[in-house]
Amino acid sequence: MASGLLCRLFSFLIVAVALLSAQAARSQGDLTSNVDTTQIAPGVYTFRHGFTRNMFLVTSEGVIATDPISPASARLLRQEIAKVTDLPVKYVVYSHQHWDHVLGGQIFKDKGAVFVSHNKCAAHFERDPHPDLVLPDLTFEKNYTLELGDRALELIYFGRNHGDCFVAMRPSGTSILFIVDLVTPGRTSWATMPDYAPIDYIRSLKELEALDGFEQMIAGHGLIPLAPKSAVTERRAYMEALMAAVKKEIDAGAPFNQIAGTIDLPEFKYLAGYDQNIKGNAERMVYYYTMGW
Repeated sequence: MASGLLCRLFSFLIVAVALLSAQAARSQGDLTSNVDTTQIAPGVYTFRHGFTRNMFLVTSEGVIATDPISPASARLLRQEIAKVTDLPVKYVVYSHQHWDHVLGGQIFKDKGAVFVSHNKCAAHFERDPHPDLVLPDLTFEKNYTLELGDRALELIYFGRNHGDCFVAMRPSGTSILFIVDLVTPGRTSWATMPDYAPIDYIRSLKELEALDGFEQMIAGHGLIPLAPKSAVTERRAYMEALMAAVKKEIDAGAPFNQIAGTIDLPEFKYLAGYDQNIKGNAERMVYYYTMGW
């Protein structure tokens, strides 16, 4: 009886190990298949892992990469860059301070890459360190142009908006901007809009709209490699309508804790995430109008 029980237990363990191995293989397959790299202009590429995206610029003397995203994403990014060029990654540029974009760069640092960010990002990184975060070597205060070989990457600072150190990036010779988190084309803002300053956010969107020579954008999230400039206008219009609707309810004397559940913007129902996010987006505006932040 004991030997029979042991046999059955051994068989169960074999099946369990096989199932776990198959699941691990599927997970690894999903990880690598959920990646794409798209050339969107000469020498300009956008890399996506899952729902998060960055860009890299290939020059005559090396590569300028942007947000490494995470350790797993950075390893895949390095593989994708190697498919395009055997030149080394010379610079890694951070778009802003949030960890869902800036972790994992050590594999590039180990090969000599110089890390770049706005100086206010560096202050965040020093205050709130993370073991997977590489601190910047080079910082700047206002706009900055990073030159390498025959190309350059223009870094455009807008002040406070989503955090306080966000920069848009424009590869030289293109009408394309890399805009992380301020705009996700065809979608609403993420539910509670963490670390967004509403008025400065709208100001920054207007400043982006007014930039000369800007026609297309790469977003920091989403499956679309390239979107038209109109995506910025769409997000700004949504935010303005959201704020106006919340302000109207506040001015009418509606109870603060009930306002978010009453806001409806039918003209924006086509946006992905509308049903899931409208209440959280509205609640964020209630906080702004009632608490000043």
